[in-house]
Amino acid sequence: MRKYWYWILTLGWMGIIYYSSSTPYEKQDMRPFLGNLIDLSFLEPALSWISFTYHQSVVSVETLGVAGFIEFFIRKGAHFTVFFLLTCLFYIAIKRTTRIPKIQAILISFLLTSAYAIVDEIHQGITPNRTPYIGDVFIDVFGAIVAVICIVIFRKIRKA
Repeated sequence: MRKYWYWILTLGWMGIIYYSSSTPYEKQDMRPFLGNLIDLSFLEPALSWISFTYHQSVVSVETLGVAGFIEFFIRKGAHFTVFFLLTCLFYIAIKRTTRIPKIQAILISFLLTSAYAIVDEIHQGITPNRTPYIGDVFIDVFGAIVAVICIVIFRKIRKA
């Protein structure tokens, strides 16, 4: 029975991701919190030179304000982090509950995470005021790739 907790934890994490994707953007808007927490205007000179296009929108302090600019990176960092952790949870669950060899467990963990990233973006497409974007899938998959690299490095260190 104990080994099922690994899968319950993994499925629970997937549920948290699903819930987050089900929440309309305006209920997740961190700009008021960031703006009220601290006066971020001191960052404007340091960040004002940064400008790029993401999902057909210009991301800059000029277009988003300092709080919106910081929020953008928090959101993208969250994409990376939650799918990094999902890969790790899949790997642990597979290793603790099956006899699948480690390298295959890593590959399966990566593939399951990547598939869930795609499903997550599709799910956002049917959520009010949310839009799916392939760029977010790339960030999610990058998080999974970094997790795989960390797992491999951790395995090599443990062997040494």
